[in-house]
Amino acid sequence: MTASASTVRPLTGRFVFIAVVSFFAVVIGVNVVMMRLAITTLPGTDIDSAYSAGLAYQREILAARQQNARDWKVDAHIERKPEGLAALSIHAQDRSGAPLAGLAIFARLQRPTDRRADQVFEIAESGGGNYRGTAQSVATGQWDLVIEADTDGKRMFLSRNRMVLN
Repeated sequence: MTASASTVRPLTGRFVFIAVVSFFAVVIGVNVVMMRLAITTLPGTDIDSAYSAGLAYQREILAARQQNARDWKVDAHIERKPEGLAALSIHAQDRSGAPLAGLAIFARLQRPTDRRADQVFEIAESGGGNYRGTAQSVATGQWDLVIEADTDGKRMFLSRNRMVLN
């Protein structure tokens, strides 16, 4: 009987060394590429000055408390036409139900994901605490309706509501 001779390559130190070095070279290379991409695509800060942002946040808290104390009732209705025209109607009254006239109202639709698609309403007072405005080229989808009411350059009211326009 003849025995078949199968030759098995022995595992040498040289092969193990080359395999380990190759493995770590690939891992380190991928890490270097990923770090480079992360550093070049992210500026590193969301806010330039955390101190200034903290002060602004405190002013926002104070403004929200003052707005709650005024107890204004502001109702808004928005309707989007098929051609993309959006009509906004706002009715504002104080805590006793008297209409709020003479306000400078600013309204805008903001896309939650892309600020480049934001739309601003041209608002005009129509009397009796009613304000109306339109915006052109408003696409369907999810929007944030932001309404600000100012008196003598001071913000008196701020509202932000998420909605879906069809």
